[in-house]
Amino acid sequence: MTILGKKDDCELKVYDRLFIGGEWVEPSTGNRFESPNPATGEPWAVVAESREEDIDRAVRAARKAFDNGPWQTMAASERGRILRRLGDLILKHSDRLAKLETTDNGKAIRETGGVELPAIAQWYYYFAGLAETIEGKTIPVNNDLHVHTMREPVGVCGCILPWNSPLLMAAFKLAPALAAGNTVVLKPSEHTPVTALELGHIIKEAGFPPGVVNIVPGFGTGAGKALAQHPLIDKITFTGGTETGKQIAHYAADGVKRVSLELGGKSPNIIFDDYDVEEAVTGAMAGIFVAAGQTCVAGSRLFVHDRIYDEFLDLLVKRTQQIRVGNPLDLETQMGAQTCNSQLEKIKEMVQSGIDQGACLMTGGKPPENAEIASGYFFLPTVFSGLKTEMRIAQEEIFGPVVSVFRFSGEDELIEKANDVKYGLAAGVWTRDIKRALRISRRLKAGSVWINCYRKINWAVPFGGFKMSGYGRENGREVLDLYTQTKSVWVDISEDYSDPYRS
Repeated sequence: MTILGKKDDCELKVYDRLFIGGEWVEPSTGNRFESPNPATGEPWAVVAESREEDIDRAVRAARKAFDNGPWQTMAASERGRILRRLGDLILKHSDRLAKLETTDNGKAIRETGGVELPAIAQWYYYFAGLAETIEGKTIPVNNDLHVHTMREPVGVCGCILPWNSPLLMAAFKLAPALAAGNTVVLKPSEHTPVTALELGHIIKEAGFPPGVVNIVPGFGTGAGKALAQHPLIDKITFTGGTETGKQIAHYAADGVKRVSLELGGKSPNIIFDDYDVEEAVTGAMAGIFVAAGQTCVAGSRLFVHDRIYDEFLDLLVKRTQQIRVGNPLDLETQMGAQTCNSQLEKIKEMVQSGIDQGACLMTGGKPPENAEIASGYFFLPTVFSGLKTEMRIAQEEIFGPVVSVFRFSGEDELIEKANDVKYGLAAGVWTRDIKRALRISRRLKAGSVWINCYRKINWAVPFGGFKMSGYGRENGREVLDLYTQTKSVWVDISEDYSDPYRS
């Protein structure tokens, strides 16, 4: 295992304001909280904490902007222009944003800077174009009636972000919500609040009217709950853990709010014996170890055909041990830190449960033993074999760099085991037999199935889960259904009005 030492720490940054109504304002209580740098375990930023009163201010600002401001009534082309401007500014500031994201989140800079930031701008460009395509239709009822539909924005949207990909998840939600003419209250995770606040400055520079986007960092028990329960919120969208998603749905139900949830995953990644073993190992590693395993679609359950199982497992262990773990800001680093200490402790506990239940730990299973990064939230990429499907590490989402490898021979056995979890977010199939690939993909209970690839996400392709992985689809044209509502308009065009009381 290659361990890279840490480099210069960032200076302490202070973000002591909330972004409400187009202005930077003091939090109502004056409270602040610290955001640790996952690579060092030390605070690197101090952030304003929003509470119930601040959420109320933000929601009311968004409501005022929606009801009385120009955003929902302006030409769709003008909304698109401002969204494109936002994308341009994100690209302009991409190097700085990538460094901030990595420092706050722990993800390797080669991922945030080399992959995510250039792509994030495309979300805003894509939905800027779609803004002008939101339209109704004419319905032929009969010759006496003209009936048409209109698609209107839902209203004020509460968007609650996870900590694993803050800027990307913000784009998932902001871009379609704004394109449709809604206003937004955005609550980033308390673990990664910094880049959302930086986004506030860029939003203001892009020319959004005051109150269209409001940004209120805080904790789930205070800010998140208040947002989900607020009577002036029309829709809640949440990405995160399944248990939290259940609670948010419960809060929102009292107000009959629209809700969309993208929740946990325990995705199967299936390797058939006709696929090149080295390529399959590379794909499997990218499916689980990218972002230090902190992705909801992580291919955390590997199913490998019996005929290549031993060869595959040997190569997987060897390659896993060569992953360069260390300072996320170092371009040579291939895997950074876990985002927060609580997540690191969860990974440790889950790995120990696997050992206690009899799984075979092939490599990893602990933090690195390098003193230079010992204070950070690092965990070695980990491979288990010899599992039973009922084990906790085979059933529960770990959300870390831990993969369980299973052996299979027949398709029916494979499908039964692959679907034998409560989640249904994603799956992968690696085979040169296209008939088999399509046959298997139809039987997998998952919202996305990748064939001979993994973790492919695009602004134009719907994304979401089955079962306990949530409901609703993000990205693509389908997401606009979550942020618009249909109004039917009836016009009587007959010469004679029908009088039901005429004798």
